[in-house]
Amino acid sequence: MATAYKILGQVATAATTETTLFTSTSVESIVSSLVICNQAGTSATYRVAVQPAADTGSGATDKHYIVYGATVPASDSVFLTVGLTLAAGDRIRVYASTATLSFSAYGSQIS
Repeated sequence: MATAYKILGQVATAATTETTLFTSTSVESIVSSLVICNQAGTSATYRVAVQPAADTGSGATDKHYIVYGATVPASDSVFLTVGLTLAAGDRIRVYASTATLSFSAYGSQIS
């Protein structure tokens, strides 16, 4: 088995719109870190959900959230060390209260 360490996904979200940050492809993925960056001079809130492939027909539901309503201070970043394990088709969904947040996922893929 080969392990590739990489940026798994990066997205700047629209305000109040749930967006897919990363979808695991045909390999297993391990998300080691999530970074949420606020480029504005005011604080903002965010959500992070992990959806199994079997549940990806619609948006995230209550059971998928691992972070809900957390705050990123003005002109600052939040670093989350998570260790999420994802099978093929699983995805990470994010949401921001404003259009000033960007999300990055870092980790590895095993093939």
